[in-house]
Amino acid sequence: MDDLLTPAQRSWFDAAVTFAKSELVDDVASRDLEGTFYRDGYRRCGSLGLLGLPVPREYGGQGDDLLSAVAAVEGLGYGCPDTGLVFALGASLWTVTMPILAFGTEEQRRRWLPGLCDGTLFGANAASEPEAGSDIFSMSTKAEKRGDRWVLNGRKIWITGGAIADVLVVFATVDPGKGALGLTSFIVPKDTPGLRIVREIPKLGMRTAPMAELAFEDCELPLDAILEREGRGARVFNAALEWERGAILAGTLGTMRRQLERCVEHARKRKQFGQAISKFQAVSHRIVDMKLRLETCRPLVYGFARTKARGEDATLEAAMAKLHVSECFVANSLDAVRLFGAAGYVCENGIERDLRDSVGGVIFSGTNDIQRNIIAARLRL
Repeated sequence: MDDLLTPAQRSWFDAAVTFAKSELVDDVASRDLEGTFYRDGYRRCGSLGLLGLPVPREYGGQGDDLLSAVAAVEGLGYGCPDTGLVFALGASLWTVTMPILAFGTEEQRRRWLPGLCDGTLFGANAASEPEAGSDIFSMSTKAEKRGDRWVLNGRKIWITGGAIADVLVVFATVDPGKGALGLTSFIVPKDTPGLRIVREIPKLGMRTAPMAELAFEDCELPLDAILEREGRGARVFNAALEWERGAILAGTLGTMRRQLERCVEHARKRKQFGQAISKFQAVSHRIVDMKLRLETCRPLVYGFARTKARGEDATLEAAMAKLHVSECFVANSLDAVRLFGAAGYVCENGIERDLRDSVGGVIFSGTNDIQRNIIAARLRL
């Protein structure tokens, strides 16, 4: 890692690891079973400054760089076994905090960013719909201007943190006939009349990052609730997705590292047929593959962060990072279950939870098939 980070950036990784091991230790197995978000842990992350690392100090952040933020999230993933918490934290940071910072008015920044940075507010991004997942330009949620108000009507689904969010960035169309030019983004507080939580959605993994379906039923907003400008929602959406795709799996790097260390330790200690199972080539080669996947993932995530920090388009880098890291996490998690055998299959050791948590990575932020389409397009194929 040292060749990827400056000493200052590395210090954020170390601080996050130390913090997570001391402050984010609880009964994650029970919360996973119940599907409970660790809100107190989220607030603690805010008190350390992890939620606002790339946000200027004037808005409540740390004023640090993007690589420091990525390093800190990786450290959280290494020190904290609650993958859902780390994922939800990233979703709020990359798809709500950063868009408000980039596209918000001065008033919007000063209203929302301090709370998002210190952990008193949690943000959710509401774009997906039952009939419009990756095809955002086909969304049916409508925004209509009525006098001095905007009125939203429609449904959103698969919303990470939708049931626990204090503020949402919501996408709607002002005119379906305009396609991308009709898409508009809004900042919606949770207590806005007409915003209703339809249901929380049980899922395979990352159960501690609650998912919800939301309804907007004559949901009235002031005219200044628009984020960016009318008809510029696609710009906000694409930017949020780029941050999310490139950086939200930074925590997974830490999880994979911790996972690998557990497998190495187990392989050295576990005896079968009179010797440590690490001496069997089938086992040692599996661990080698896990190590190789981890080390090929890290440069992609930090490469994205460097490209983005330079102010350059990072669409390609984000798609490659999301695709490769998510696929490798699934492969490593399955290898870990195989290596631990029955002990990996049962719930008490947390090995199977990594496997369940890993599967979502090939779907969220645009499925991996979508990522391959993006990469192919950039190669002019």
